[in-house]
Amino acid sequence: MVAVRQDPTMVVTLSHGSRQRTGGRERERGVAIHRFWVWLVTVFPGEVRWRDPLGFDVRGGLSRCPVVVMDNSWWIRRGKVGLVATSRLFRAGSGRLMQARGLFKVKFGLGRAAQISRAGRKRSGVWALQVLERRRRRTSTTSIIQEEKMMNGGDSVPEILDSKSGGYGGGVEDVYGEDTATVDQLVTPWTVSVASGYTLLRDPHHHKGLAFTEKERDAHYLRGLLPPAVLTQELQEKKMMQNLRQYDVPLHKYMAMMDLQERNERLFYKLLIDNVEELLPVVYTPTVGEACQKYGSIFRRPQGLYISLKEKGKILEVLKNWPQRSIQVIVVTDGERILGLGDLGCQGMGIPVGKLSLYTALGGLRPSACLPVTIDVGTNNEKLLNDEFYIGIKHKRATGQEYAELLDEFMTAVKQNYGEKVLIQFEDFVNHNAFELLSRYSSSHLVFNDDIQGTASVVLAGLIASLKLVSGRLADHTFLFLGAGEAGTGIAELIALEMSKQTKAPLEETRKKIWLVDSKGLIVKSRLGSLQHFKKPWAHEHEPVKELLDAVKAIKPTVLIGSSGVGKTFTKEVVEAMASLNEKPLILALSNPTSQSECTAEEAYTWSKGRAIFASGSPFEPVNYEGKVFVPGQANNAYIFPGFGLGLIISGAIRVHDNMLLAASEALAAQVTQENFDKGMIYPPFTNIRKISAHIAANVAAKVYELGLASHLPRPKDLVKYAESCMYSPVYRSYR
Repeated sequence: MVAVRQDPTMVVTLSHGSRQRTGGRERERGVAIHRFWVWLVTVFPGEVRWRDPLGFDVRGGLSRCPVVVMDNSWWIRRGKVGLVATSRLFRAGSGRLMQARGLFKVKFGLGRAAQISRAGRKRSGVWALQVLERRRRRTSTTSIIQEEKMMNGGDSVPEILDSKSGGYGGGVEDVYGEDTATVDQLVTPWTVSVASGYTLLRDPHHHKGLAFTEKERDAHYLRGLLPPAVLTQELQEKKMMQNLRQYDVPLHKYMAMMDLQERNERLFYKLLIDNVEELLPVVYTPTVGEACQKYGSIFRRPQGLYISLKEKGKILEVLKNWPQRSIQVIVVTDGERILGLGDLGCQGMGIPVGKLSLYTALGGLRPSACLPVTIDVGTNNEKLLNDEFYIGIKHKRATGQEYAELLDEFMTAVKQNYGEKVLIQFEDFVNHNAFELLSRYSSSHLVFNDDIQGTASVVLAGLIASLKLVSGRLADHTFLFLGAGEAGTGIAELIALEMSKQTKAPLEETRKKIWLVDSKGLIVKSRLGSLQHFKKPWAHEHEPVKELLDAVKAIKPTVLIGSSGVGKTFTKEVVEAMASLNEKPLILALSNPTSQSECTAEEAYTWSKGRAIFASGSPFEPVNYEGKVFVPGQANNAYIFPGFGLGLIISGAIRVHDNMLLAASEALAAQVTQENFDKGMIYPPFTNIRKISAHIAANVAAKVYELGLASHLPRPKDLVKYAESCMYSPVYRSYR
């Protein structure tokens, strides 16, 4: 029904009227107003709290048309509304479905008191829009006004002014008259995305390809827009895998997968989950490294947020440009140390995008809750600076105070925009920045560095599991690292913490079982004056040693771990020396990508005469040595960070604690079966990764509750089942 107050400001109260008969004119007006709100959904996403002033019944998964309050004005939130396909349907008073197609268009207009920028950002006084109801014989105009102070008065309905103001430009189909504008006229690039008809087929979040049913094709105006065949999602998956297997070049497979993600999000994740062992090396390491190197050439459409020095002072505004508001995890990089490939600048975006794909596929986080971010402060890579296709800022990297101020503004803006429970994962920062950022923000933000903490946790899990194959406790072993950067020192520290936990010995004492070799040789006390601060805890009393082979002979380690980023450094002599000292030497070649691995699986098994327990950072094929098949384990961070992040989110953690990393390691080690051990594996197969992630999440969440850092109360009784219930499912949904 429509209630009209006769004064200079005409107020129209919209109600559903499901028990009253409505005339054709009122029904048409209701349809038009409803479609206006759906249009607003697509153009002005907002947030803060929900209101429901309209109360329209809508087909397609929504029972209401909710309104969000933001900056004391009425906005519709796109992210929460979901299926905008419902814009074509309106339940009239008689209960029949009315088609609203072609009934209206929307114009901007200036009311008597309206002062508004066309971007809709800076508002003063009143915001005016017009709804034009198009009929065959006559056209009536209604102008919608939303006042800045509306919410302060507690009114639950929008106000409608009977203004005779002129409009600017065209409507939804021709916003601001773009089609009729001359070349020298400025137009506003409005885009309207209504999930129905042709636009539904271009929406990756709802697109199902040929899996749309006959009923869905009728309901959502898809007739004639698709071939007549109706396929199941399983058949689509089979077809896509056949297509992927025709590519011989891994980068081509990567590009095909990224193209699928941009077209059909659910099919992409279904494919990745069901074929994780085959596709993990495609969407992430090692292929993602090559993709980042060639990102400027293969770049098609932007993914994630790019924050550069140009946005300094406006980062909060940039974050608000992202359409999704309920962000739970952010993966951010500055591109300075991408895998083992060095400074790739802005082209490092492939890393956050890939990591967050795994957060969804392996950890079950909703894609809409994930935000990839690249901080572009320039690059020192001369090849990129001279590349005409480079997509980033073309100048040398900013450092020092300028760099610190930009990162500080970013961290502050993230917390302000998304709250303190959003997980911020630092990825592929150069060593000194990685340690500095983790140290600076760990007490004020929920931060996690996968290169330091994630790598450490997955390696520790492998070492705990390997104790089933070798005798003794963790504290009975001696560790030698090649590489003393963020990965090496992070692993070493977590191993020392676990040994301290098991033996009750002081941390300073357990560190003495761990030795590190950097580019200048063994880290010893005589080098203290020249060491970086994060290396100093590992400087022990010993004579200087320059070469790795000499360090192996001097320290006599039981475990050799490579995190140097330099390939072929575990030579035949080094592996043979390890085999001469140990019945079952533990050799972990962790550097990525494959070309940077310290040695291959075949080399480790052959040179140790089949006695090595081997794991690597990059995937290797099974090795047949003298009739026995060895399956090399992959110490891939993907075992840890998806489940770890899920555990933090389901518990509402507000800070990360080292004991949570230990809990994740113990949970992963517990998933290795005797069948895996019989094949020489110290990690479980990736085929069960979602189950593994659920157990890791449960163990991490339990530790969060134990430490009193959880905000989601009360604690669920069965954390494993709760974690599984929170996981995103890529199965197609049925549309009404």
